[in-house]
Amino acid sequence: TITGTPTYNLSVDSAGKIIETNSLGYTVYTALLTQAGAAAPVATILQNTTGGTFTWTRQSAGNYTVTASTALFTVNKTIVFGNYGNAGAGLTQDFDWNRTSDTTITLIVRADDKLVNGSFEIRIYS
Repeated sequence: TITGTPTYNLSVDSAGKIIETNSLGYTVYTALLTQAGAAAPVATILQNTTGGTFTWTRQSAGNYTVTASTALFTVNKTIVFGNYGNAGAGLTQDFDWNRTSDTTITLIVRADDKLVNGSFEIRIYS
């Protein structure tokens, strides 16, 4: 059980954007992802305390990238959590992710049409 109220610290990055860091020591991008056919995943953003904006693209079937507007994905300080959501019934819920640069994360689910309100979260630790 978590008790207490988290606190938030505000700072300004090199581009002048306000960055919000919670008392847990990380910024977060949390979204629900849905992907259909040959389209890029569509993100319904639930929370974004990173100060960046994110663009989703489809590279090939089941292979997608999320690109941040600035260098947010610090090596050895960025992690990703998620699942397929409503499309995952009876499926293995694992997916692979790879931080390919300070601005890009690749998500591999192995086929299109697997993400229906799937959870997706990037945490960037300070």
